[in-house]
Amino acid sequence: MSPVKYVAAATVLLFSTTIGVRIAHTQDNAGAPPPGTPTMTAEEFDKMYKDVSNWGRWGKDDKLGALNLITDAKRKQAAALVKTGINVSMTHTLLTEKTIDNPNPFELKMGPSFRVDTWAVAYHGAFVTHFDSLCHFAYQDKLYNGIPLSDSNEHGCANGVEHFKNGIITRGVLIDIPRLKGIPYLEPATTVSIGEIEAWEKKAGVKVSPGDAVILRTGRWARREKVGPWRMFGNAAGFHPTVARWLRARDAALVGADTTAEAQTTPSVVLGVPMNIGLQPLHTVLISSMGVPLIDDVDPESLADTAARLNRWEFMFIVAPLPVPGGTGGPVNAVAVF
Repeated sequence: MSPVKYVAAATVLLFSTTIGVRIAHTQDNAGAPPPGTPTMTAEEFDKMYKDVSNWGRWGKDDKLGALNLITDAKRKQAAALVKTGINVSMTHTLLTEKTIDNPNPFELKMGPSFRVDTWAVAYHGAFVTHFDSLCHFAYQDKLYNGIPLSDSNEHGCANGVEHFKNGIITRGVLIDIPRLKGIPYLEPATTVSIGEIEAWEKKAGVKVSPGDAVILRTGRWARREKVGPWRMFGNAAGFHPTVARWLRARDAALVGADTTAEAQTTPSVVLGVPMNIGLQPLHTVLISSMGVPLIDDVDPESLADTAARLNRWEFMFIVAPLPVPGGTGGPVNAVAVF
């Protein structure tokens, strides 16, 4: 068996420091939200955080969060969606080239016999398709379900990715906003509203239901292929933070996107909050309030092409994070089966 070494880009204990570095590097290339984009005050954000909370919903010792919504019946429903057997990866291929959106590229070192290799991958960032566990974000020094941030230490974070060892198998739904608008991709800093999501549901003939994995396509990878890479921190399309209320009402179990789920704008659409919250407000709410894990930087281009060809926007969704004790997440290969 080949030895594998994972090097995480950040842990929850270093999160605020890491964000500070990222912000310092993005001021020259940040994206202002389009005119008319709704904003939120810090008080409105705090109220939303509390309104959508799943703390205690599945007991005070719960470690799975919204994945509790994926029942045996839900998995059977997902399996019943397999009609053709076509399977499509939603993971962007790891690249060794250093670029503005991939400052810590994947490294592979072959052993002397060429029968073993060692990997180094800084997975939290804007390029590697990766899973965020329920300890990756905190709010007011509390992780999901009220776990004190102080319970995390240099040996790992509290409520780590190991709790998802059995894998995640559920119904997936693709939300393709560029296809809704008849354009190849959204421009950076564009926010996706609840109204647009529901317009897509009507157009595609699908409806997000409890336990689903919601996958957002903004066209990030299509745009990158067309115009080249750009620094995405503070300058990416995605959901508006208020979409958290919609996701809670629909009881989504997992959210993935080809960026970091929420639109990253500079200045933030959430006013008067610390930089780490303003940069990724939806991460903060979904992970630490709702207990919804995320998959960032998915590559849904082949998925979207397949879905359009089949005219089917729902599929069986499969992902199995490595059970790293105390891990804040990890690189993953998410797969859709039609």
